[in-house]
Amino acid sequence: MKSREEIRAALTGPSASMRTPFNADGSIDYDSMRRMIDFDVSAGSKSIILTIGDSLFSILTDEEIADLTKVVVEHTAGRAMVVAADKSWWTGKAVEFARYAREVGADVVMVSPPDWGDSCTPGTFREHYAAVAEHIPVMVVTNVFIPRGMSFALETLKILVREVDNIVAIKDDFCGEFARRMGLLVHDRWAVWSGGLKQNHMNIVPYGCDGYLSTFITFKPEVAHTYWDAIAARDLDKARAAIEKYDMPLFDFLGGSNDGHDARLHLRAGLHGILELFGLCKRWRRKPYYSLNDEEMERLRSFLEELAVL
Repeated sequence: MKSREEIRAALTGPSASMRTPFNADGSIDYDSMRRMIDFDVSAGSKSIILTIGDSLFSILTDEEIADLTKVVVEHTAGRAMVVAADKSWWTGKAVEFARYAREVGADVVMVSPPDWGDSCTPGTFREHYAAVAEHIPVMVVTNVFIPRGMSFALETLKILVREVDNIVAIKDDFCGEFARRMGLLVHDRWAVWSGGLKQNHMNIVPYGCDGYLSTFITFKPEVAHTYWDAIAARDLDKARAAIEKYDMPLFDFLGGSNDGHDARLHLRAGLHGILELFGLCKRWRRKPYYSLNDEEMERLRSFLEELAVL
């Protein structure tokens, strides 16, 4: 089992969040998953991270999640830390998966408790995380707290950091003022990892943050390392320039409304399309999720060429 110091070190810098690849018929493309892992490790990602969101657990069965976790651990083969993820299961199922993840060799489990209709309290959240943490180190994900608001989230985190020993890390999706207060609250005890967008990471760095979920490390790692080297050197002008030159244009392009489809669908579909253009996997996502058509792929290619990353 990795120590807290080893886990923090493995979450320092840009890390790869794995996007589950599919074939056109909707089957999981395990060959592409292995190719993506090899690329991300060679790109310098010290962690290979499965998430309930990017890894598309919403369209995977429980059995597929178990199989995918095992394949990722086996193919990573100790070259990077592996963070597994659960699927908003009830406590008993979450504990069962934690045991399984430990047995197949995952280092940490990212825990996403269910909270439909504000059904949890800070106390029941504590019980859930503690039950899982008896079996494997735990990463908290703050997106579960977004509908509950900042006060509820911080109250819960105060209880967790004080009372649950085997929580080792937190991934932040809440951002803004919450992220700054969260960093001050937990960073002395937990590794803090910013989920998505360099600007969200840069926002929290002065308050305690070790690394971030990097889009660019999965296809153009030079961009990720340019930004990270600037952060490590405390060269905020250079870090800001990387955000302005690469992150903002990319996410502005992918997030724009197009052809009557929801912008969020194009963002996620576009990220899979990028991986196809770089020869890492196919663009397809399992239905009913949207996948880019040929015309959109050509527009994406042209944009990436203009951005000088393809």
